Amino acid sequence: MSTMSILDHVTLVVSDYAASKAFYEKALAPLGVKCMMEFGQAAGFGKVKPDFWIGTGPASFHTPEHLRLITPTHIAFAAANRDEVHAFYAAAIAAGGKDFGAPGVRAHYHPKYYAAFVLDPDGHDIEAVFHGA
Repeated sequence: MSTMSILDHVTLVVSDYAASKAFYEKALAPLGVKCMMEFGQAAGFGKVKPDFWIGTGPASFHTPEHLRLITPTHIAFAAANRDEVHAFYAAAIAAGGKDFGAPGVRAHYHPKYYAAFVLDPDGHDIEAVFHGA
């Protein structure tokens, strides 16, 4: 069985690049994720390669329909343990994120699903999740 992810990278459009970059630098640091690349008003975050991107529009692939409004999106980042989930939540709240679900078990997903949810400056639902050992 391959352990390779089906995703290469994900990009979120943000309204205030500087505020969002500062938020993600702080919120993702407890997960070992850092800004690895930057091109103008776009930043790529990751551990090995930049697989999570933020940026202001328009990008080369955007059409007018893409740019009418920012649609809140859900992104879940993998945590290595429950402590990382708590550290992510605390860092994200301290960075200006809004509580959208404090750290805890979400048994309706599965019995060991431990996660925290925060809304970023644009209302994107950002999660850190640990699936248990």
